[in-house]
Amino acid sequence: MKMRHCLIALSLSASPLHAADLTEKAFQEIAARAFQPVIKTYDIPGMAIGVSIGGKQFFYVSGEASREAKTPVTTETIFELGSVSKVFNVTLAALAAERGLISLKDPASTYLPELKGSAFDKITLVNLATHTSGGLPLQVPDAVTNDAELTAYLKSWKPPYKPGTMRSYSNVSIGLLGRIAGQRLAGSYREAAEKQLFPALGLKSTFISVPDAAKDRYAFGYSKDNRPIRVNPGVLDDEAYGVKTTIRDMTHLMALNLDQGGLAPDLAAAIRQTHTGYFTTAYYTQDMVWEQYPWPVKAKQLMDGNSNKMSLESQPVKALKTPLAPQKSVLMNKTGATGGFGAYVVLAPKSGIALTVLANRNYPNTARAEAGLKLIDALEKYTK
Repeated sequence: MKMRHCLIALSLSASPLHAADLTEKAFQEIAARAFQPVIKTYDIPGMAIGVSIGGKQFFYVSGEASREAKTPVTTETIFELGSVSKVFNVTLAALAAERGLISLKDPASTYLPELKGSAFDKITLVNLATHTSGGLPLQVPDAVTNDAELTAYLKSWKPPYKPGTMRSYSNVSIGLLGRIAGQRLAGSYREAAEKQLFPALGLKSTFISVPDAAKDRYAFGYSKDNRPIRVNPGVLDDEAYGVKTTIRDMTHLMALNLDQGGLAPDLAAAIRQTHTGYFTTAYYTQDMVWEQYPWPVKAKQLMDGNSNKMSLESQPVKALKTPLAPQKSVLMNKTGATGGFGAYVVLAPKSGIALTVLANRNYPNTARAEAGLKLIDALEKYTK
């Protein structure tokens, strides 16, 4: 009889786990194991982590939104996204394409007539969305302080590479894409994002300009010398790195990236379009901003893909003959930072896991990716 009871116990212990079996306590322990070492290593004042798994959402918060005021981080704390803002940018561009307002295959000068006769006659919107413009710089040059100066700079700019042959990560590239999409949808990027896109996605605390009523929830970022800072205004800032939001909103958004159910058909199609692959690099397939790895992914490959070399140096790419439709067996990620904030988002479609990490310190992308992969690996057992 004892042996029979033992066999039954073994059988039950081997039963597969599901998202419904993931308890709040278990998630808190998993998140802490993955990210508390990172928080300590990089002296991160505050962090918020959100996970969507099997339709359930979990949150882990740690530390302070303001060290000076001793304000704790909550799920309603507003963080700067930095370049994770580009996820919204390409969604707007894909939405404009779905509505027939633009074609991603068209040259950028089709929609920016002031650039007719320049290099932008041969740079498509897909090039802008995939950082394959031919070598546009990472940042808008310091000498460019307004739109007139930006136009003059772009008209005279000569690409060092043939468009579609090299990946040069660029706020200028994606900024122009957002400007085009925003103009076609609502007259400006900020209007299109704040008045159309954010409400359509069901986001309650996502802004480009944080309103007075929400400023008490807006965290301070911290510089390398521990000064409290926030992002400075600049040309193309709205489009390239200007979104501020909460972990609750971002977790909801990442869940929608896994499952578009309930969204308007054109918006659902736009999100899927952003998951389409156009170019291959040494480490990943380049989608519209998203970087797509095979799943399961080796840690070294993920670290190499998120290295400074990929973000700061031009790298060769190969154009796919046919764009790669959205895949299930992949891991997709995007990093972002401002002077005082660091953000990271990850999608693992086959496992039904989406992860967002927001922090008020800019810390290495590789540290985000390594800890994020550890967290996802630990959650995998709940998705079998």
